[in-house]
Amino acid sequence: MNPRAVLAILAVAELFAMAPWFSASAVAPVLAREWRLSPAGTAWLTMSVQLGFVAGAFLSALLTLADRWSARRLVAGSAALAALATLGVALSNEPGPGLACRFLTGAALAGVYPPGMKIAAGWFREGRGWAIGIMVGALTLGSATPHLVRWAVPGDAWRIVLVVAGASALVGGLLVLLVPGDGPYAAPSPPFSLAAAPRILRDRAVVLANVGYLGHMWELYAMWTWLALFVAESQRVRAGGETGTAVPALVTFLVIGSGAIGCWLGGRYADRYGRTAVTITAMVLSGCCALTVGLFFGGPLWAMLPLLLVWGVSVVADSAQFSTAVSELAPRDYVGTALTLQTSLGFLLTCATIYLLPLVAAEIGWRWSMSVLVLGPAIGVWAMAALRHRPEASRLAGGNL
Repeated sequence: MNPRAVLAILAVAELFAMAPWFSASAVAPVLAREWRLSPAGTAWLTMSVQLGFVAGAFLSALLTLADRWSARRLVAGSAALAALATLGVALSNEPGPGLACRFLTGAALAGVYPPGMKIAAGWFREGRGWAIGIMVGALTLGSATPHLVRWAVPGDAWRIVLVVAGASALVGGLLVLLVPGDGPYAAPSPPFSLAAAPRILRDRAVVLANVGYLGHMWELYAMWTWLALFVAESQRVRAGGETGTAVPALVTFLVIGSGAIGCWLGGRYADRYGRTAVTITAMVLSGCCALTVGLFFGGPLWAMLPLLLVWGVSVVADSAQFSTAVSELAPRDYVGTALTLQTSLGFLLTCATIYLLPLVAAEIGWRWSMSVLVLGPAIGVWAMAALRHRPEASRLAGGNL
């Protein structure tokens, strides 16, 4: 099969399979009332997924599952499990079982996202950054779709959002089985070794790429998680009272979904000009958006929306390039493990900022709460600038230009 046809199937499969991620977050205001959740409890609707992902990814990295098993079958089985867990949330009447199902959803998605990137890397040598950029763009759009479904259905029909997300994941898992193999550039499966993860973490260049990724993740999921509430609070301040959740849901879909364009652009130009150049540029731009979005808080939505769209494009434009860099720098026989380890560390960090942001907002207000996210891009820029000047940068597509 032509690699581009494989990439098209993988991208569509990833788009469908990642829908459960923000399915509960999209209906968080309704679930907060139904389950009588505090603001901190509401944060757990996303944090439980992040922690589940970390647990699943860490176990996968420790056992090198993404390198020892068929990545296609791992993605298909994990997507089916994510679908069942999402339906479990829809059937839950209390927060305990619901949050447990959200944790299971995250653990299952750890078998979808990193192995999916590994398959893409196995089918592309030239243009790998573009290919993985397309994959992360599909993931981004898939993560945004529950907000679109939320906008389209009545406010009290929250279970529909979850059912659609679960069905979507099941379809995505079936689609990936159409891919004929893990790719001509996939390394042979290595023997099981508990030393694989420490070996990866001792590589200085891989560590710098991971620090850059951690800076990126400090910002990304907190922005995605709380954007709808940020927009809703801005509208409430402007109107002097509650304005509903439909418009913030649509804005959130547009902003998160616009990240797919950023992923495509990031992949296209990173293969040409270098991973470090693109990641530094994206983080500088997204960091500036985090610092300045408060200037538009409480103003007309049409004035804030262009900045939010720029933020949506730039905040994830670099994501695939950190993963691609690790796939180029890590030992070839443990690329899947290296990618899984990277994502597990990144998603563990996201729990801190997802929990932190509403606490900051409670102290200083939502207007300037997003400004704390700039710390991540600042550290990420430093790490990628350091990688840029190391000899290993010559192994990256585009070198250290």
